[in-house]
Amino acid sequence: MINNIKIDPEFENKIPPLTEIELKQLEENILNDGIVINPLIIWNGILIDGHNRYRIIEKYPQITYTVHEKDFPDRFSAIAWICKNQLGRRNLTLEQKKYLIGKQYEAEKLTITNINGINQHTNEVGGHFDHQPKHEKTRERIAKEHNVSDSYVRRAEHFAKGVDIAEESVPGIRQEILTGKIKPTDKEITAITQATPSERPEIIKSLSQEKRKNSRIENERIRKIVEKFEHPDLEKTPEDLLCELEDALKTLIFRWDNCISIHKENFEICKDKIDELANMGIEYLQKIKGGY
Repeated sequence: MINNIKIDPEFENKIPPLTEIELKQLEENILNDGIVINPLIIWNGILIDGHNRYRIIEKYPQITYTVHEKDFPDRFSAIAWICKNQLGRRNLTLEQKKYLIGKQYEAEKLTITNINGINQHTNEVGGHFDHQPKHEKTRERIAKEHNVSDSYVRRAEHFAKGVDIAEESVPGIRQEILTGKIKPTDKEITAITQATPSERPEIIKSLSQEKRKNSRIENERIRKIVEKFEHPDLEKTPEDLLCELEDALKTLIFRWDNCISIHKENFEICKDKIDELANMGIEYLQKIKGGY
């Protein structure tokens, strides 16, 4: 049975990969249990959930497992389900969450268009999403599902498209962006999507955090490259400002928590310097509160 299951790269790419430690722990748990507790989820013989479990089963064919078949009207519905499933199950980076919400929105628009044969993606009008309120726009509903703003969903779609285009130009860059190793701004994502295929590799490679950290000249060069690209659909609104500031703040909190977690043993040693950095941040935020 396992040999009859097909892997679709587009489906698999929507699933954030486990870390090496997480994958090792999953394998140990399965071997200790002697069974894969959660079923592999398939659609028309294609795996849509359980790719890590699938690899372990391939490695240990004696392991007992089960398969559950789901029914979708088209592959876009399957992609939307994958994204929602991952958003509800895993600890994700902010970038992974943004990417999945963007891909869910993109897929749901495509499946509704596909089902109805016309461009009706802004409203839930039938098919796989019949259980949703018909008056509610897709973007608004997804925003409510994930407790984000309507503007966030719009920007998430733009972000996801940019990440995919970047991956086509520089394979492997998607994982660096989604794990937070590289943090492009909205304008840099726009530059990637609007640039010609020949221009994209230089823009993408210039986003290296190491280059940014060590070179003001590099930062200025990036700014000049991206400033000529403007996305007409990303007009500057008060909601956009708040969305970007909230995203930046959450990124700061996430990265500080992550760094402190990884370097726990050095925290007390560096406490005085950490306090200095924290005070720099507090002073800046107090300045913003005072009216910039």
